[in-house]
Amino acid sequence: MTGDGWTEAVRRQLGLGRVLPLGGPGDGAWVTESAAGGVLRRAAQGVNGVRLGGLRVALAHPSDAYVASVPAPPSALPPGPLRITAEFAAAATEPLPAAAARLREALFAAAGDRLGLAVEEVDLSVTSLLDEGELPAAVSPEPAESPDGAQPAAGSGDEAHVARAALDVPGVRRLTGALGGLGRAVHIEESPAADATLARRHARVEIATTREHRALDVALAVRAAVAAALPDHPSVAVLITAVEQ
Repeated sequence: MTGDGWTEAVRRQLGLGRVLPLGGPGDGAWVTESAAGGVLRRAAQGVNGVRLGGLRVALAHPSDAYVASVPAPPSALPPGPLRITAEFAAAATEPLPAAAARLREALFAAAGDRLGLAVEEVDLSVTSLLDEGELPAAVSPEPAESPDGAQPAAGSGDEAHVARAALDVPGVRRLTGALGGLGRAVHIEESPAADATLARRHARVEIATTREHRALDVALAVRAAVAAALPDHPSVAVLITAVEQ
């Protein structure tokens, strides 16, 4: 199995889903599909008369994706406009287009205002009609802790400096280390460069954010804090793996 194939298998096992671009090509931020999905599903819960079913977030135009300004997390999608595809059940008490319009508006708003996803399209399909009085399905809870049940070790030396800088940013709930392997939330490596004189280090940080803060804003603040925490000012990528209370 290739390295990317192994990463895909691990992501599926942990229920993280795809690694989605957050913001634009210069923002250096990503979010797991499971974290984004939790925010979108909570938004859908506030829409009366609908029950959200299957939900998928992917690039709207894969061939037109951009090149990220920093190295991306393993197997992450490149930056580019996104498409939300969802199925829903609706009550028969109003025209279906009206219910779909309200759900589409809620998903667009949550994607932009709560997360910072560059969503271009929301495609909805009605799968069934709800009986009168039928309650919407409960939203699956987001993980309250990292997969191994503990806060990842902050490491030592520069990794510890990066961890402390990230944790000091408002809106960061905790470090996660869900994707990187070995429970590590901070990864520092040499950044590839065509010109060896331009090569510098690259840091990737995995975090959980709070619901009270827009995910992209937190990621950008973490990038700035981490770059400033080390004397060589490395390039920085941030991966959000959970959005929690």
